[in-house]
Amino acid sequence: MAFLGKTKRAVQQFPSPEELYLSGTLPRTTDAVDSLWLHQGDVIRAYAENHVDTPDLALELPTGTGKTLPGLLVGEWVRRKAEGPVIYATPTKQLARQVAATAEREGIAAALLIGSAKYWDPADEASVEGGEAIGITTYSAVFNSSPKLPEPRLLIFDDAHAGEQFVGNEYGISIRRHDDEDAYLEVLEGLKPFLSGLLIQRLEGDPDPGAHHQVRLILPAVDQTALTKLDAVLAGLPKPHSYKLAMIRPGLAACCVYLSYGGIQIRPMIPPTYENRVFARAKQRIYLSATLGSGGELERAFGRREIVRMPLPTKTPPRSGRRLFVFPDLVKDGDAVELTKQIVGLTDKALVLSQETIANTEATAKALAGNDVPVMGRDDLERNGLESFAKASSGVLGLANRYDGLDLPGKACRIVVLDGRPDAVGLQERFLSERAEANAALAERLRTRIVQGAGRCTRGPNDYAVVVVLGSDIMKYFSRPENLKALEPELQAEVEFGWQNSRGTDPDEIIENVGVFLEHGADWRKQGEPMVAEFRQDAVKVEAPGTDALGKAAALEVEAWQLAFGGDWIGASEKMQEAVPHVGPEATRGYRGLLLYIAGVWLHLGAQDETQRSRARQLVREAALAANRGTWLKEMRELPGAEEVPLVLEDIVAVNQVVARLRGQIKPKRINTALTEMQESLDQDEAIRYERGLTTLGSFLGAEASKPKGQGRCDSAWVWGTAMWMTIEAKSEEHNGGLLPLKDVRQANTQLDQLAADRGMDHPPAGSPAIIVSDKLSVDPQHAQAANPNVYLTSTRVVGEIASDVAVVWADLLTTAIGIASEHAQKQHVRSVMTENGCLPSQVIDRLAQNRIRPGH
Repeated sequence: MAFLGKTKRAVQQFPSPEELYLSGTLPRTTDAVDSLWLHQGDVIRAYAENHVDTPDLALELPTGTGKTLPGLLVGEWVRRKAEGPVIYATPTKQLARQVAATAEREGIAAALLIGSAKYWDPADEASVEGGEAIGITTYSAVFNSSPKLPEPRLLIFDDAHAGEQFVGNEYGISIRRHDDEDAYLEVLEGLKPFLSGLLIQRLEGDPDPGAHHQVRLILPAVDQTALTKLDAVLAGLPKPHSYKLAMIRPGLAACCVYLSYGGIQIRPMIPPTYENRVFARAKQRIYLSATLGSGGELERAFGRREIVRMPLPTKTPPRSGRRLFVFPDLVKDGDAVELTKQIVGLTDKALVLSQETIANTEATAKALAGNDVPVMGRDDLERNGLESFAKASSGVLGLANRYDGLDLPGKACRIVVLDGRPDAVGLQERFLSERAEANAALAERLRTRIVQGAGRCTRGPNDYAVVVVLGSDIMKYFSRPENLKALEPELQAEVEFGWQNSRGTDPDEIIENVGVFLEHGADWRKQGEPMVAEFRQDAVKVEAPGTDALGKAAALEVEAWQLAFGGDWIGASEKMQEAVPHVGPEATRGYRGLLLYIAGVWLHLGAQDETQRSRARQLVREAALAANRGTWLKEMRELPGAEEVPLVLEDIVAVNQVVARLRGQIKPKRINTALTEMQESLDQDEAIRYERGLTTLGSFLGAEASKPKGQGRCDSAWVWGTAMWMTIEAKSEEHNGGLLPLKDVRQANTQLDQLAADRGMDHPPAGSPAIIVSDKLSVDPQHAQAANPNVYLTSTRVVGEIASDVAVVWADLLTTAIGIASEHAQKQHVRSVMTENGCLPSQVIDRLAQNRIRPGH
């Protein structure tokens, strides 16, 4: 036998990744791309010249303009320097396989390390550890309690704009009741010390609309005994929850608990990635992102104090194909779902993206598919890969919460359906959006998901696809001028063109226009393309309100959460207090209130003397003042020594009115009959009955409620003395989607002033809202400016939820409050019951006034 001597593994090196590519050294296959796009070369050249040693660097490459190849070339260039392993991480296994295929095609040495580490090929592991190949893996292989990857010289994250969804959720336990009710009820048992008996009763019983919708925040550290019990309950959970607990258990006291009827999520707001050796010890981390927003989204998602952004060297981003947006809910007298089905039927091939559950998303895909058109879902994708759908002659693929990592270029798919607004992936997002009024903190995330979803089928400059925007909530998103202006100009133009050509258009004409676009011949080039170009001339990108403020606060927030996770409550509170002044603008008020509250709780936990405890209570009071409608604060555990937070005047009026009614000649049977009739009236759409139901609802909320007489008056007026008024205009009979008419907005503008004239007053109480109830949840942008700042739009669903909660309140009061002899004790009890069910006037206004019509307020 012949023994081999030592051989030197020499690898040729180049001054930059671009020169490596151009050298012809890489053993590329015949399927490799012909050349780098101009912007791709610009990006990797700028990296080599200026950022080789930048610890955290974000590279911008918009959707459809090719992130993977530049990322792999940078990785290969660094690997050849032999300074340590290179890891390339993707959000999903399916995307990791796509990247591995690209690496093979382009002649880049790579090894796929996905799934359970115990099944990895030892030879592949060795090649990555020894720097002979780039390790291609998933985020979850990096961010887990015991990562098996080597500590890298370079760690590249593809689709980093999805970081919150794929990093933050690794640092927490999420339990959906529908999937694992036993685990849900076990954890709920551990949370009982933090909850009132009323709330426990609602969460343990059958779902009711109010309890099902609402997300509560609990900071378990405020009760050490209860925290210990919660820890024990969590320790008893089976896999996979036990793996997730290992990620957060050392800092469980710093975690937030988000609780709803449908699920429980336990996690810190910002993940403690500093504890992860693979991530934290990498010499450099590169984040490949479709967008480099300046609101601190990347820093919060990855738990890094500062990530340097390297935007595209050119001012104008590269074009990533042409999209024709269609808004079926705007079409004249149309059935939005039926029209969408007809559009899908033009090719019998479509991708459906939704935030709904997997089952609901796949059901939507089935509803949109024609006869004999195959329907595919997540399981098909994981089993057969995306290629099976891409190569199929027909099919509708429905995917939940998958706005990234799907490349369907050219004829693979020409239609994508965005079903609903992707604004609440997880309970933390729902709390920030619906309860803390901190939408500004989510704006960048939401915008990126929509942009990513819209770009799944346009993967190059000459590609084209139809984007169907289905659902009133996502249509409402596009109707807000500030949302539209935050998009890149090219995308703004496409959305504006689609909006104008959908609004009031006959369904048959929509189908004809889509057909012209899909042919993409002379008719489109002569008629459609020049019109899109006209819209493009006027489009200018403007950052969303509050973006700059959030960006300045991000570094301090990251530090604060690191300190809290390590148990340094005083240091954490100080850092959070430093962040607060940065989130000062009106757009970030809700987020400022949340940060102040958390800073107060942390200071209380670490307080060594009464001065610090007093300051902690002061921060909580400041939180209540900062939050515009911070009714969630009423539900939080009071800090020891804190005075009871006084009710606002309208809440006092309501509690007194309810108590007076309970202490009068009360007839429970009559009240129960009235409650039943109220709910039945608000559960149907006939106008006169609905108006009567609204007035009954107002009276049970402690208001003087009536239907004002006269032409053009509101359908119901709720008056809480001179403290707060509300007028409600109900459009319950309008159900066909579309836009709220301008006349409805103008009518609502005058109703509070008319009510003031009735009462001989110059004007209504400050802050009084005018509410329009309609299932048309969008207003044409050109009409929205006509609304007064105090006019809001809400849905019949929200009104129904409040009515359900009011019924729960009165069912409780009729059994518990009548027997209380002391009027003071009775008031305390009524206050407690109304607060727990979100039925104080301030809470009801909060729930009805989520959607201000006039932009910029």
